[in-house]
Amino acid sequence: QVRLVESGGGLVQAGGSLRLSCAASGSIFSIGRMGWYRQIPGKQRELVATITSGGDTNYADSVKGRFSISRDNAKRTVYLQMNSLKPEDTAVYYCNALLNYLGRWGQGTQVTVSS
Repeated sequence: QVRLVESGGGLVQAGGSLRLSCAASGSIFSIGRMGWYRQIPGKQRELVATITSGGDTNYADSVKGRFSISRDNAKRTVYLQMNSLKPEDTAVYYCNALLNYLGRWGQGTQVTVSS
């Protein structure tokens, strides 16, 4: 079964850092663009950052200069390094990836930033 599993969320004080990881598992022959999205209760899920298989990145304006996305193709893993965290970064963070040409979502991991 093809799936994505996130880890690394938690509670951190404003100004702190967290690193999220998302590993793809199962019978996978192709991994395309990977990315991170986040969602606050009652609001739409929004893009945080994406990275192509070639390493091209894209960031939401709200996280530029603070967050960094990277991937390890050998490990089938995408990372999100989050620095200078703000209370407004509090959300459930979801991993997304194109696996075997189909979009997949992880189960989500909670990130809470206290002021």
